[in-house]
Amino acid sequence: MTAEESDVVIGIEVHCQLTKLKTKLFCGCSSDYRGKKPNANTCVICLGHPGSLPKPNRMAVEYAIMTGLALGSNISPRTSFYRKNYFYVDMSKNFQISMYETGGAATICTGGQLEINVGPQRKKIRITRMQLEEDPARLVHIGPIDLSPYTLVDYNRAGMALLEIVTEPGMSSPKEARLFLQRLRSILEHIGAFDGGLEGAMRCDANISIKGSTRVEIKNISSFKEVEKALNFEVSRQRGILQKGGRVVRETRHWDEIRKVTISLREKEEEHDYRYFPEPDIVPIAISKEQIDHVRVRMPELPDARAERFVREYGIPRYDAQVLTGEKALADFFETCAREYGDAKTVSNWVMGDLLGVLHDKDLELVEARITPDSFAEMLRMIKEGEISGKIGKIILPELVTSGKGPREVVKEKGMERIADRDYLDAVVTEVFNEDSEAVEDALEDDNAVNFLIGQVMRKTRGKGDPQMVNNAVRERIMKMRKGGQ
Repeated sequence: MTAEESDVVIGIEVHCQLTKLKTKLFCGCSSDYRGKKPNANTCVICLGHPGSLPKPNRMAVEYAIMTGLALGSNISPRTSFYRKNYFYVDMSKNFQISMYETGGAATICTGGQLEINVGPQRKKIRITRMQLEEDPARLVHIGPIDLSPYTLVDYNRAGMALLEIVTEPGMSSPKEARLFLQRLRSILEHIGAFDGGLEGAMRCDANISIKGSTRVEIKNISSFKEVEKALNFEVSRQRGILQKGGRVVRETRHWDEIRKVTISLREKEEEHDYRYFPEPDIVPIAISKEQIDHVRVRMPELPDARAERFVREYGIPRYDAQVLTGEKALADFFETCAREYGDAKTVSNWVMGDLLGVLHDKDLELVEARITPDSFAEMLRMIKEGEISGKIGKIILPELVTSGKGPREVVKEKGMERIADRDYLDAVVTEVFNEDSEAVEDALEDDNAVNFLIGQVMRKTRGKGDPQMVNNAVRERIMKMRKGGQ
C-alpha cells in the first residue's frame, strides 16, 4: 500500500440480483425481464397496486442463507421485512420492501468476512449484514443524467430479488474494492445464485472518504471494473478539494460511465428520512437450525475449496489456483481446457499469462470474449505438435478472443501455416549465413552461439518455420562447415 492509499477509507453496499430464480421476490412475474418490451413484465404486486399482497420467494431466502454460510455469517433465527419510504419515480408505490436492523429485528444474515489477495498477502474484508429487498424500476436517461431533458421508466425490473451485502469500511484502495467484488461474484456464481455476466446483475454503492474528512456515496455503479474507475476519480476529486483548503460535502453522487466523472445528485439521506416501519402484509420469517442444515448439505464447491482441489488434482501453484477461481467462468474455462488438453500446467501458464493479458488489453471479461475452451485447447495442441510456434500462438490469440474463430482458420487467414519445406528452409539458412558472417564464425567456435542463427532463421520465416527442421538445418550446416565443407 502506498502512502497515498493508506488514508483512503472505502466501504461498499453490493446489490446482487438473484437471477437464477424463475420469478421476482414477491410475485409470480418472470425474472427473465431483459430484452422484453418496456413495462410488459409486471403485475399488480410488483407495481404496488392497492390491495395486492406480496408473498416472499422461498428460494430467495435459501440463496441468502447459502451466501451467509459461504461468508461465515450468522443466520438470524427470525427476520422481518420493512417498508423503506421514499418518493422516487423508480418505485411506483413510494416505498421499497426491504429488511432492516433495529431494536428487536435483524436482517437475514449478520457478520462474516471475505478474503481477497492483495499482492502476496491475504486481506479479510468484514461483512456488516446481508438482506433481501426488491429491485426498483430501471430509469432510462436521454444522454448524461445531469443533461437529460426527461427520464423514462421501465418497471420490468421492479420487484426483482436483490441480495444486498454491506461491508465494513475496511478497504484502503479502489483496487481492493474491485478485488472484493470479483471474489464475491465468484462465490455467488459458484453457489448458483446469479449470473454475473448479465447487465445490471451486480451493482453497488460505494462510500469513500479521505481519513479525517467527510464520506461521499457513489450510487448504482454497474460493474466492478467501473467501481475501480469511479473510486479512483473520487479519490482524486476529494484530494483536490482538500489540498485547496476546501471542505468535502456529504452527498450522493452518480458515476457517469461515458464522461468518467462523478456527478452530484443530492444531499445524503439519513436513516430516519426513510421512516422504516414493519411491512404489515408479510409475517416475520422464522429460520430453524434444521432449515440451515438442509441448505448446508446442498452447498456446492466454493472457490477456496475449488482452488485447493486445483492444487491437488492438477499440480498447479496455489497462487495460480486462487487467481483461476477468482471468477467462476475462468475456473470453468481452465478446468475444461485442462481435461481436454491434458497438461494442466501449460494451460495454466497460457491462461494466466497470455489469455488474461489479452482480456486486460481489450478491457473484456471472459464471459464477454468469444474464445471457447475447445479452440484454446486446439491452439495448444497445434503448438505442441509443431504445427505452429508458441510465438504464432501469441499472435493469433487476440483474434481467437474477439472473433470466435478456430485457430486453424485464423492461421490460414493470416498465412501463418507451418513451413516444413526443407529446400525452402535451407535457402533461408543460406541467406542468414551470408548476411551475418560474424555470427557464423561465433557459431563455429561455440555451440551456444548456434541458437542465435536459429533465431534469425525463425525471424525471417516470421515464426512459421518448423522449429525442429530449422534447428536441424542450421546445425547440419555448421557441422558441415566445421568439417571443411560449405
